[in-house]
Parts: sequence; structure tokens; C-alpha cells
Amino acid sequence: MSDKFKLTAKDILEKEFKTAMRGYKQEDVDKFLDLIIKDYEAFHQEIEELQQEVVKLKKQLEESTRRQNTQPQAAVGTTNFDILKRLSNLEKHVFGSKLYD
Repeated sequence: MSDKFKLTAKDILEKEFKTAMRGYKQEDVDKFLDLIIKDYEAFHQEIEELQQEVVKLKKQLEESTRRQNTQPQAAVGTTNFDILKRLSNLEKHVFGSKLYD
């Protein structure tokens, strides 16, 4: 468990309280502590799941960034018109007058 948390479910379960003359009913305290233990266990499970999801998402982000960095990028300011013009010029160069026959 993280250093941020002072208690564990086991700490709560094993906690002993001294009795006093006009103290609380032990049965009520035990029932309440049982509820607290269940909440602590649920919170701990939720934290574990969220930490695993964070790790998974960080890996996905790294992979996505790596893929994006390896793909060739279009020149800044290139428009579809510029691309079509280049493609047309390339076709003319490769196929010459065959395109217009």
C-alpha cells in the first residue's frame, strides 16, 4: 500500500480499544469498523485498478507517439491543392503524353 495511507484494512480490524465505565457498545463499534474495513478494501482495489489503467494508458500514449514520430509528415503549409498539383506533375513526368492520347 502507498505511503500516503496510514491505515490498512488489517490495521482497522486488529485495532483494540480500551473499555471505560461509560464507553460505547462494543458491538456497535465492531459493526461500524466492519463497514470502514469494507470501504478501505474497496478504495484500495479501486486505486489499484486506476493505477494499472494509468500504466496501460501511458504505454498506449508512448506507442502512439512513437508511431507518429516514425511516419513521414507532410510539409508545413501543404494543402490538398498542392498535393494534387504535385501528383499531376508526377503523372505527366512518368506517363508523358500517354495520359492525353
